Amino acid sequence: MAKKKSNFETQLQDLESIVAQLEDGELSLEESLKLFEHGVKISRECQEKLDKAERRIEVLLKDRDGNPALEAIDRDDLA
Repeated sequence: MAKKKSNFETQLQDLESIVAQLEDGELSLEESLKLFEHGVKISRECQEKLDKAERRIEVLLKDRDGNPALEAIDRDDLA
């Protein structure tokens, strides 16, 4: 399987699909564990993206004194 960088929305859809499959209860224990592990991985990646977005918003909303202001964002932070 080729690894491609997923966007947040795609990962969220994948996570919802995993939850539905686990709730269905038709998988074996081993399959359920593998799917759960994959879901945890996706969940952590999504949380990292949300944390990064939150930091970007904070940079946009406050200056050094805590006053509302706009600040340039490093292009590396956008990935």
